[in-house]
Amino acid sequence: MKRVMAVGVFDLLHAGHLHYLEQAKSLGDALTVVVAHDDTVRMRKHEPVTGQELRRRMVEGLKPVDNAIIGNPPDVPIFDILPEVKPDVIALGYDQEHAEDRIRSKLEQLGHGHIQVIRVEGLSDDLDGTRKIIARILQLSSQSKESDA
Repeated sequence: MKRVMAVGVFDLLHAGHLHYLEQAKSLGDALTVVVAHDDTVRMRKHEPVTGQELRRRMVEGLKPVDNAIIGNPPDVPIFDILPEVKPDVIALGYDQEHAEDRIRSKLEQLGHGHIQVIRVEGLSDDLDGTRKIIARILQLSSQSKESDA
């Protein structure tokens, strides 16, 4: 059984997330998704729109996902989750700002050199990211207000 791990925030779940998880699942037999802890989201991106438990439940409800867990808070090293998940593959999203070489090097250093790191392809859709969706909503809202005036 080949175990795949995918990681992400998954705030405002959208087609790009589903595409990422479908591709991640295709790399093995079982997909575990690590949903970012709220404090990690606050520190690295923004205030989460939805809380970590709701994001975890929504991700776990997606067909490709076998298991979803909440990641460690930011004061715990990210690689500390590996003994719990026991992945054979770590799937990175096309737009995730992780450097594959740095991850591979750290895995080797920690004795997890057998874990493959694979970046999946993006979705060729103009609304494949949360920021793009928010920008589109704001644009439509602005156009609507202008036409109402």
